Amino acid sequence: QVQLVESGGGLVQAGDSLRLSCAASERTFIIYRTGWFRQAPGKEREFVASTTWSGGVTSYRQSVKGRFTISRDNAKNTVYLQMNSLSPEDTAVYYCAVQIGGPNTDYGYWGQGTQVTVSS
Repeated sequence: QVQLVESGGGLVQAGDSLRLSCAASERTFIIYRTGWFRQAPGKEREFVASTTWSGGVTSYRQSVKGRFTISRDNAKNTVYLQMNSLSPEDTAVYYCAVQIGGPNTDYGYWGQGTQVTVSS
């Protein structure tokens, strides 16, 4: 069982930055990949970014490339999402999730989410 705790959300203005954190309760050697997802009101949840723990291979949705950066701290079992140049379209609840066991497994563990609100 892996528990994930997100933090770092808040209310900011357009153009501001935020850094989200996702802390895992288990040592990261059992985690293959951590992903960030978001869900805006009335919309489906969408992928934002991900990183593997071995090799640090990253992936981003097109609309956040160049603005968001995902990184990890192995010693702290934590993944970060640095979000710059935020726009109102980034407003959503942000969730982190992990894949255990390999690239073809589901994101089986999810955090509780953290709200990000960007005002214009």
